[in-house]
Amino acid sequence: MSPRNASDMELLSQLIGTQECQRLYSGSLQPFFGMDSGEGVPSQCLVARELVKRWLAEELERRTAFATPEAVKDYLKLHFAGREYESFVVLYLDAQNCLIEVEELFRGTLTQTSVYPREVVKSALRFNAAAVMLSHNHPSGSVTPSRADEHLTQTLKAALSLVDVRVLDHLVIAGNNALSFAETGLL
Repeated sequence: MSPRNASDMELLSQLIGTQECQRLYSGSLQPFFGMDSGEGVPSQCLVARELVKRWLAEELERRTAFATPEAVKDYLKLHFAGREYESFVVLYLDAQNCLIEVEELFRGTLTQTSVYPREVVKSALRFNAAAVMLSHNHPSGSVTPSRADEHLTQTLKAALSLVDVRVLDHLVIAGNNALSFAETGLL
């Protein structure tokens, strides 16, 4: 059986065993790969999730971030998967738009995160970044950016431009959906 043609349940059975799969699987892979904690999740699933996350990070390091915008979105979807709180992440890029580092700078509550432009600028300088991509999640499930999200993006863009760091995008992640400010003309 080719993994490409297998059902979710068949693949999960190969990963954690048929009995464990039948006991835990209820029609969604989210409980297996979307949780931050390991409570009740087979360790093989957590390992598989981490390996995929690392593979996507390798892909971003090998080429420019905008050569594969879908890889950036996929990486961020995995990064934010299962988070029940908002967090703000910055992807630091070199002059060729290759990934230097991914850093979660701020963690908030279910509905908001406080982001401090001064700290974003300090981190960009610490990593010697030429550009950044900003991202945060919406645990509510909607990728629609708020007015505060739009204002924050413009504030960060202005602050970072003072130290010659370009803001290439701001991505909002909600579950398996992603919205790019650059693609929608909000940047």
